[in-house]
Parts: sequence; C-alpha cells; structure tokens
Amino acid sequence: MAKRIFITGSTGFIGRKLAIKLADEGNQVIALIRSEGKAKDLKHANITFVTGDLFAIDALNKGMEGCQEVYHLAAFASVWAKGDTFKTVNIDGTLNVLAAAKAQGVEKVVVTSTAGVIGPAIDGPVNEETPRQVDFFTDYESTKYESELKIKELVAEGQHVVIVNPTRVYGPGPLNVSNSVTKLIKQYIAGKWKFIPGDGKSTGNYVYVDDVINGHILAMANGRAGERYLLSGDDATYHELFDTIAEIGGRKYKLYHMPLGILLAFGKLQLFLAENFGRQPLITPGWVRKYLYKWSVSSAKAEKELGYKITPLKQGIEQTVAWLKESNE
Repeated sequence: MAKRIFITGSTGFIGRKLAIKLADEGNQVIALIRSEGKAKDLKHANITFVTGDLFAIDALNKGMEGCQEVYHLAAFASVWAKGDTFKTVNIDGTLNVLAAAKAQGVEKVVVTSTAGVIGPAIDGPVNEETPRQVDFFTDYESTKYESELKIKELVAEGQHVVIVNPTRVYGPGPLNVSNSVTKLIKQYIAGKWKFIPGDGKSTGNYVYVDDVINGHILAMANGRAGERYLLSGDDATYHELFDTIAEIGGRKYKLYHMPLGILLAFGKLQLFLAENFGRQPLITPGWVRKYLYKWSVSSAKAEKELGYKITPLKQGIEQTVAWLKESNE
C-alpha cells in the first residue's frame, strides 16, 4: 500500500537516492528543500516539495500533514564550523523534526546518525552495544551522540523512532562532503591521489550507498523503537582499499606514506586558519586522530533483525568506477 512519506536531507547524497527509491515504489514523497535550485535532480511525479529548513516549523508541520512515515537525514556534517552550528542543526533541528512528527501523528520515524558515535574498534569489531572507549574526535560525532540520547528520551515517552548508523558510505551520487570515499576513488583512478595515511594498516568500514538506502527502508519496516542499527559494509585497510581500486581501475599508482605527525601538524595549521581567518579547513586535528584507530564494524544486528544485506567491497567499487566512467563525474 502506498504511503505518504516526509523526508529531510533529500538533496544530499543518501537522501536523494532514498527519496527517488521511495517514489519509484509508488509512495507520495514530500521532500523538505531549501530551494528549487538545490532539488533540480529530484524531479519525480511522486515527489512534491516543501520549502524550508529544520527551523521552519510551519513548513515541517505542513509537510508532515497526513504522513505515516518520516525519514530525517538532514544534518551538518562539515569538517568544521564556527560557534554552535553542529549543535543547532544536529540536536535542535532533530528535535524540531520529531516534535512536528509527534504533532502530526506520524506513526514511525527513522533518524540517520553515524557509526562514529560508537567509536573505534579497540577490542574487535564494534556493535550497537559497544561502549565508547575514547573521547569524541569531532563535533559531528558528539552532537550526533547527544541527538541519540534525546531520541531515546522521546521514545521513552511513547514516540516510535529508530536510529540507523552508516559507516563510510560510497557509490554513485553527488561528489560532496558526504561522498568523500567516491571522490577518493575518482582521484585515484585519475592518478591524482598520492598518499596513504600513516602505515596504511588502519581499518575502515566501507558501505555501498544502495545498502544504506535499503537499510533505512528496512529500519522503517522492521526496526524496534529506540534501537540503533549499524549499517556497515566490508572492513578494509587503506592498502586493501587502494589495491582494490587499482585492480578495478586497471592501473596501480605509487602512493606515499604520510606520517600522521605531518598530517596532524597540517590539521593544526588548517584549524588555526579557520578559527582566525574564517577559511574552511580541509581537515582538523580531530579528523587526523581518527586515522590512528581501526574502525571495524559489525552489522549482525541489522542483518538479523532487519534483513539487511551487504554488497561486497569489490562489487561496490566496480559499480562505482563504472558509474564514474559513464557519467564523466
């Protein structure tokens, strides 16, 4: 049965593909957008727009009127920002969305968080119950974590909200800050990526974007209120990642190991320029420190409870490289 579904973050990497998939399935999708110009790639007979942001309360309520489901993907995920931008968007904005959903009688909400809230794999792959063992590296992680705590309070009061936590997402889609892994793939196959962080042995977890889209939909259908579900893919060291890209791209380039000390110094310089001159940094010390750790992740809970499935890394990169070549991105 077709549903009326409201979605935030619909012009982003994940949100756009989710909105289109839901619309293709015959649902009536109401997408919150900032402007028509930002939604030019979101044209669909089953998608209508409501203009506003997470603080346009009237727009939120209008858009959710008559909706059975809400997907909240909008977030501030930049490397750095002045003041309370992360808190304002990721915590206060989320609470606005959930308040509107409650006021409009929405049955279910899925909120997109990040696997980064759980932290690195100190004692083997992390899962949803793994306690965080190190401080947060970024404001993005910390505000997403605080947002999850607020969500649990609302669930305790009776609201049905499910949290999904993707790892490093890649695949066909806009080459923006949320799709940095695909940007890396593109640069490597073009011979423009030159270094590996540290010794190259740090592990990351890479998840294909279509798996994340399916994970959201499965969480809406099968997820338990107040629970978080890790949406992961395959673990890979930097060496393994670049070897896979080289094999699929057809050419292996020489990469230079960049000592983390140098990266950290560069991050400190970037942060200084940002704080004193307003220049957006390429990286910050917190993001560099993440490279010191392994980020091995298990999605066993999502696989068991939701029916979530993983696309193998090699297959996902093959599809991504094919798309890059076909689309001339």
